[in-house]
Amino acid sequence: MQQAWDKPLLPNPARLEELHPSIKNQLEVSSSDDDERDYSSGGDDEPGASIFRNYPGVAATDNDPGQLFQAGVNRINSLVAATKGGASTCLICLEKIRKIDPIWHCKQGCFAVLHLVCIQSWARQALSTSENSSAGRNSSSRTSPACWHCPKCRRDYPQAEIPREYRCYCGKEVDPRSDPWLTPHSCGERCELELGLCSHTCVLLCHPGPCPPCPQLVQLACHCGKLAELRRCGHKSFSCQRLCSKRLGCGVHSCDEICHEGECKPCSKFGVHRCRCGSVTEVRPCSQADFQCERICDKELSCKKHVCGKQCHAGGCGECELQGRRTCACGKEAYKDLACDVKVPTCGSTCEKLLACGLHRCPERCHAGSCVGTCRVLINKRCRCGSTAKEVPCYQDLVCERKCQHIRNCQRHACRRRCCDGDCPPCSEICGKKLRCGNHKCPAPCHRGLCAPCPLTVKISCQCGFTTLEVPCGADKDVKPPKCSKRCQRPQICGHGDLCKPHRCHYGPCPPCQLLCNKKLDCGHSCNQRCHGPRLTCPVLKGTKKERKAVISPIPGSPCPPCSVLVSRPCMGKHPAGSRMVPCNDESRFSCEKPCGNLLSCGNHFCRDLCHVVTISRALSNGTVVASGGAQQYDSCSSCRLKCTKTRDPPCPHPCEIGCHTGKCPACKVSLKKSCHCGTLVRTLECSAFGCLSEDERIELLSCKGPCHRKLENCSHLCSEICHPGSCPSLCSKKVTTRCACQRIRKAYQCFEVQAAREKQSALVPCDQDCLKAKASQELEEDLQHKQAADKELRRDDLKKVLPKQRKVRAPRSAHGDWKYKESLQIAMRYALVVALVLGAVAMAYYGAKALRSLSDWMDEIDNQRPRAKLH
Repeated sequence: MQQAWDKPLLPNPARLEELHPSIKNQLEVSSSDDDERDYSSGGDDEPGASIFRNYPGVAATDNDPGQLFQAGVNRINSLVAATKGGASTCLICLEKIRKIDPIWHCKQGCFAVLHLVCIQSWARQALSTSENSSAGRNSSSRTSPACWHCPKCRRDYPQAEIPREYRCYCGKEVDPRSDPWLTPHSCGERCELELGLCSHTCVLLCHPGPCPPCPQLVQLACHCGKLAELRRCGHKSFSCQRLCSKRLGCGVHSCDEICHEGECKPCSKFGVHRCRCGSVTEVRPCSQADFQCERICDKELSCKKHVCGKQCHAGGCGECELQGRRTCACGKEAYKDLACDVKVPTCGSTCEKLLACGLHRCPERCHAGSCVGTCRVLINKRCRCGSTAKEVPCYQDLVCERKCQHIRNCQRHACRRRCCDGDCPPCSEICGKKLRCGNHKCPAPCHRGLCAPCPLTVKISCQCGFTTLEVPCGADKDVKPPKCSKRCQRPQICGHGDLCKPHRCHYGPCPPCQLLCNKKLDCGHSCNQRCHGPRLTCPVLKGTKKERKAVISPIPGSPCPPCSVLVSRPCMGKHPAGSRMVPCNDESRFSCEKPCGNLLSCGNHFCRDLCHVVTISRALSNGTVVASGGAQQYDSCSSCRLKCTKTRDPPCPHPCEIGCHTGKCPACKVSLKKSCHCGTLVRTLECSAFGCLSEDERIELLSCKGPCHRKLENCSHLCSEICHPGSCPSLCSKKVTTRCACQRIRKAYQCFEVQAAREKQSALVPCDQDCLKAKASQELEEDLQHKQAADKELRRDDLKKVLPKQRKVRAPRSAHGDWKYKESLQIAMRYALVVALVLGAVAMAYYGAKALRSLSDWMDEIDNQRPRAKLH
């Protein structure tokens, strides 16, 4: 079998008989059709079939399921199909990788294929970014060598492995030639790369992707070692499905599980076990037989003065720890032959043990126990960033408030850490830039340079999903879906079913059916046109993922064309001699140009119009009857044009609005506006409803049930009765107040009495003696006032003539002015008092704060002097 695998495969047309059948088929077609071939996912037509010529069969057997082998084969097939079909895309530039382009492929994890120029630029940029990031820190030496990573799987590569030349997949040939009989970018020779899990090499031809598991047959043993058989080297681990029966860790029981991989589980069987000291007995799993109880040993030691303080243990307790040579607490003075029960005295000298800070020693006298935990010696310290120096206790770290302004390795954001030592950490913010795929954002921390390409892949499949390709995210818009050789599985819903011509899997609508329709029409005939029924369709492929995942939806078919068979149709008037032969699809009506002759709706005249649509059976003038049509149609005979001259019942002055008709006239619907008796409200009534009322009902209807509100004839008062027909009463009975001529005496009379007195020009309320006396005294008082005023004027004129002209003296301030002045003065004093209080409060606060600050500084100075005095 080894010799069969070592047989080379030569892509030479002269040895065509030794090649795979798929290569024979390639000789029969032109090289221009290489990218347009239909590939499937199995059989001899697979694109990578020639690669597996030397690979043994991977069919499943009883002991070897072969799933690992088939998974590797399928992955190589998909990579070869993508390369040959033009679906391979570079993750960095998102351009298609042609067969003649120099490439580089990742050999460690993802096996991604990239342009050689793109990966070289990518590696140089990654190394430059790493060097700049290291130079920005204060570290004196680099902890790890510079490296660059794969854009997809992020695996690290050292600087020495930057690709310099274009090699095939197995790395044997430099600048491999483009051969139409070989897989693109391969040398056509055997791969012979070492497999990771064994010492064998790959037996496939030069191929993309990972090498499949080793197919060598070797003698292997199962997990428990009971069964040995011949198996594939790539599937070494197997179980014989028998009991393991290995001796467990307890040394008593055996493993009762089926043959398994790895170590056996701890023994889970229970038993009675004793603790280490033997004082406690418990039922425990066999794997936990060795355990400790919670008791203290308390056995007497060899000194006969102390007991063992250890927890449950096995074996002897040991010697007393206080016997032998003993020292004081600080270790400067040693004591010999000191009993173990005697307390060691202190030496009295300074302890001088090194404190936790590692710089100073304990200043206390020799003492038992640990020294003080914190060192309080004042030393001059400088903060981490070096901008501040201060004396602080030794245990205390000095951290200033200055924030670091250095730019981080991303060259976009500042450090902003408090008291940074210069070793700024990498930027913790998320980059968030749009990746070149156009669908996702960069999830990496903020960085310099270009973002890593999108690591996701998009699966492109044919319409049925049988044939698939995987392309990088963002490149799916420019990649055509793979062609599928399977038959289209969409059902034909036009009605012909399996009679339609079969075709291959495809995107877009299926080709139209070429059979005849033969569908029964409503008229009873069959459609003789080509099939035009409904069909299934999906959107035409344009490259987006949404369109590839679009749900197939039915498109309704077009209706059958109208029937053209000649049939006999009657005229619109249903006349016996008016029928004609017309096409079955022509449903238009026609007239026979004869008079209609139907009785009109008035019942008095006949229709004289030419033949028209008639739906109701009416007797003609000669006694014959015309057949009626459908219930949805209407009669188009002209109505009688004469006016109705009938008298309405009940009678009304309005004429009937309907033309000549039979039967009674409809009720009059004319609206009448009627006001109430007093004219306050207006009502709208139908003429027919108002005419049916009696006289008493009309009077009751036209009353507003409120006061009359009409003005009386002889006075200005309103009528006080309820709304009533006719005129209002002439005499007003309302009370009116009347005064005498001097307006001193007043009395109340009815309004009609006052009006009667005014007509007679007589006074109802005459003046009495008191009125006359009051009038006379008022006249005398007015005469006296006129005389006094005249005397004052005469005296003033006489004084002006006799006395000289005097200076005008200012009149004294009035009482109102004095009050206003005092009020403004009080308001000013209040404002002044408020201002004085505010200024006093501000001054007290300022000087109080100043005094407190001086007191605090004085107390800080005293606290700083105390430890110095203690040290001196």
